[in-house]
Amino acid sequence: MIATNPVMAQERIVMLFPDGAPGEDSLYVEEHDESGNRVAGETVLRITGVSDPSIAIYEAPEELAGGSAIIVCPGGGYSRLAYDLEGEEVCLWLNELGITSVLLKYRVPRRPGREKHEAPLQDLQRAVSFVRANALHLNINADRIGVMGFSAGAHLCVMACNSFENRSYPETDRVDKVSCRPDFCLLIYPAYLDGEHFQLAPEIHVSSKTPPTMLIQTEDDKQYINSSLFYYHALKEAGVPAWMHLYSRGGHGYGLRDTGVVANSWPDRAEDWFRELGIIEE
Repeated sequence: MIATNPVMAQERIVMLFPDGAPGEDSLYVEEHDESGNRVAGETVLRITGVSDPSIAIYEAPEELAGGSAIIVCPGGGYSRLAYDLEGEEVCLWLNELGITSVLLKYRVPRRPGREKHEAPLQDLQRAVSFVRANALHLNINADRIGVMGFSAGAHLCVMACNSFENRSYPETDRVDKVSCRPDFCLLIYPAYLDGEHFQLAPEIHVSSKTPPTMLIQTEDDKQYINSSLFYYHALKEAGVPAWMHLYSRGGHGYGLRDTGVVANSWPDRAEDWFRELGIIEE
């Protein structure tokens, strides 16, 4: 870990729980697959069987670095990770904006007998604390660390933004003594946020302490549009600064790729939001 061994940052990959992830009682075999559906004519790297969660650190170029960091959470239904489409490609884009990006490889698939997000939330809370504990070494500000997620990864970010007062696993070292509250949150076509009767899913508890949030959604994402609408309404009612861009077409699972719709311009809107929050500066 960077907190005790600075060499790790140079290697870019950091194992979040060197002594084993909490609650893991079986070992999955990590599998990589690119044979599924294509997006914008290109394959998607899907990873499953993750037992040892890790982060890959993409440090912003020195000449562009502005002191902010974002932890990126790919989607995949909590069964797999769209690792390049909603991970690696996103991290490189953030680097171009001067933002240090941290790609989270959280535990998938869903663990039997546990809530779908339980193990991944442990991984994300640990990642936020880890980055904050090592802010000086990573040349970032400890109060400018955000999270960003796609689909199920966005649900995971929402859980982290609304359950930071209670760490979901026992403290293991000094990293876990550092706050795991994200400072801001960007959600791209989030999933699983909606419940019944215009209510949020029961595991989500928005408060005035929930960090500023931006949502990207399309109307034709029929299965998940209510996730964004319900969450935006809850943020508004709690007085949390919130932005939402709702496009007519685009569907689900496009990431940063050009699928020929106006929704593909969402990175420009996100950049505007970053500037408004002071995440990136002129």
